[in-house]
Amino acid sequence: MIGFDEAIERIRPLAHPLGLEEVSLAEAHRRVLAVPVKALVAAPRTDVSAMDGYAVRDADLARLPARLRIAGESFAGGGYEGLLEQGECVRIFTGAPVPAGADRVVVQEVVRREDDLALFEAAPGPARHIRKAGSDFLQGDILLQEGTFLGPRQLVAAAAADLDMLAVWRRPKLMVLSTGDELTEPGTARHQSGTIPESVSFGVAAAAEQWGASYMGRAGLADRLGELEQAAALALRDADLVVVTGGASVGEKDFAKPMFEPQGLELVFSKVAIKPGKPVWLGRAGGRVVLGLPGNPTSAMVTARLFLAPLLAGLTGRDPASALRWRKLPLAGAVPPVGDRETFARGRSEDDGVRILSNQDSSAQKALAECDLLVRLRPGIAGTSPGQTVEVLDF
Repeated sequence: MIGFDEAIERIRPLAHPLGLEEVSLAEAHRRVLAVPVKALVAAPRTDVSAMDGYAVRDADLARLPARLRIAGESFAGGGYEGLLEQGECVRIFTGAPVPAGADRVVVQEVVRREDDLALFEAAPGPARHIRKAGSDFLQGDILLQEGTFLGPRQLVAAAAADLDMLAVWRRPKLMVLSTGDELTEPGTARHQSGTIPESVSFGVAAAAEQWGASYMGRAGLADRLGELEQAAALALRDADLVVVTGGASVGEKDFAKPMFEPQGLELVFSKVAIKPGKPVWLGRAGGRVVLGLPGNPTSAMVTARLFLAPLLAGLTGRDPASALRWRKLPLAGAVPPVGDRETFARGRSEDDGVRILSNQDSSAQKALAECDLLVRLRPGIAGTSPGQTVEVLDF
């Protein structure tokens, strides 16, 4: 059995991008760039006004008050074509091209209009209210580097580069297999004695999509080895990554690993010295990656956050470490002693820090919905008191 940090290092060789594809800007949200974004145009493409007002020559405001003839108007998308002459100004609006010959824009609030004349009574001040051509970026500038995660703000920059298609890393196709004779579809358990609703696959699938997977579907499977082997073969045929939940202990019907053995299962690790989630395992079979999660809901979701998230980060073109950004918060309450396994307690963020939930059972589901942080507690800690800082991870 290995420790948590070693398990993460063993994930790295498997967590590499699967190939690139081109997608439209509309499809690029939450994807990862495979090729840098280079601007095809400058921004702005010409000098433009930063305010609504009047474009003027400095020389015409040398003596105040000054009355200037309004020679025309300049709008965004339709500028004033002529050269600004002595004694003239141009009515201009935000984003509109600055007329040739103009030195500044005077904001409209300090200008009084009289028919086709503009009256300037006070000095305009130092601000010129002009955005110079290329002041944001120049044609050919790199706006986004390879490996950038494309959120809303990054998509603005990509569109501003005048690109309609982006090269991104392909999303890994994911299949979730849940095993257990006692499991039944949600909505039917109350009609079948001895069964419980299968809940884990829904949480795992949602977490996987959140970290970039292309979710293909789920299958609920009874603990019959022959059927499990067939399901494993089908999943490995179509998916890049297969997640199997349950059946990872040492019982007579624990077939999570044996079901992949006909496909040449090679284990990367088989257990990790953590609590909850010791039975978590990772391997390769049929040229695909297989991650085995415990069947208990809390254990499954904790190990999905700790191992599936960095695995998917790497498969989608990011650094696996980007999924494990620990930060420090003070404890809002005491923590009991920790045993010989590293513990990832479920906590909730509050105004005075993080509070460890009272129910830390690996099968808990109500408490799972109430937490938003994992609190990393190292082995052998005798106990912690309120105010002491701990490492936390968004959950």
